[in-house]
Amino acid sequence: MASAQAMGQGERDHFVLKSGHTIPAVGLGTWRAGSDTAHCVKTAITEAGYRHVDTAAQYGVEKEVGKGLKAAMQAGINRKDLFVTSKLWCTDLVPDKVRPALQNTLKDLQLDYIDLYLIHWPFRLKDGAHMPPEAGEVLEFDMEGVWREMESLVKDGLVKDIGVCNYTVTKLNCLMRSAKIPPAVCQMEMHPGWKNDKIFEACKKHGIHVTAYSPLGSSEKNLAHDPAVEKVANKLNKTPGQVLIKWALQRGTSVIPKSTKDERIKENIQVFGWEIPEEDFNVLCSIKDEKRVLTGEELFVNKTHGPYKSASELWDHED
Repeated sequence: MASAQAMGQGERDHFVLKSGHTIPAVGLGTWRAGSDTAHCVKTAITEAGYRHVDTAAQYGVEKEVGKGLKAAMQAGINRKDLFVTSKLWCTDLVPDKVRPALQNTLKDLQLDYIDLYLIHWPFRLKDGAHMPPEAGEVLEFDMEGVWREMESLVKDGLVKDIGVCNYTVTKLNCLMRSAKIPPAVCQMEMHPGWKNDKIFEACKKHGIHVTAYSPLGSSEKNLAHDPAVEKVANKLNKTPGQVLIKWALQRGTSVIPKSTKDERIKENIQVFGWEIPEEDFNVLCSIKDEKRVLTGEELFVNKTHGPYKSASELWDHED
């Protein structure tokens, strides 16, 4: 692959983080990857050329991801050439649980460090919380205290970079006021059906790199079947998935498509060496009926007891 310097804005195969570390532009998502996870991870790395794998303790697949990473390294891939992201779950959003949670992740992944550790959601849940939560199961979150512990993981070399997921501008600004190590990455749902411009612009202002998840939308709103996406894909002789992934890259974000099909995993990274023309890019940007797919409502909203009684409250009314 060409270097970032040799390629135009939409043609980078990696982005440089505030820390100076690089994050590969396309990663393999592992949410709901199930029993195929180890195979998918190995295939993505050894056959398709991926160097970025995104996972999380809450996905329940970290042991499988670890097997896939180990198999890829046994096949000759160097650890230093891989970029592995994991996330701290809501029940561990207490300062004294941060390090043990990471240590469990490292053990499951069979690694001695990870490249990026993210706060999965900015809401603390009681152990064993229901979905949706019952009264008293959404607890107070000491963001500053948790972030201090995240920073200590960086200082101790267990994590190269730290960041956040599913943050609002309000919560990001709050974190920036106390952070000694600012978040390197903010991971958010982003696709032409939910451009999420407010947080995207806030991250740009702070020099925080953005990773887009659910780039193809979801089963409820599968953008691969959107007429505008299909039209651009046919014009460029690409798959709708490739067009949506490329849209994210040209926008300046890294992107983590998930698939458990070998053919699709390989297709999803064939997004270098071509561009979406500006007029077609603008058509994709103007897809109507924008809405968030992953609202967080089933995880954190209790309409009677709160503290969050609506999805809009979770997102600080920034929708």
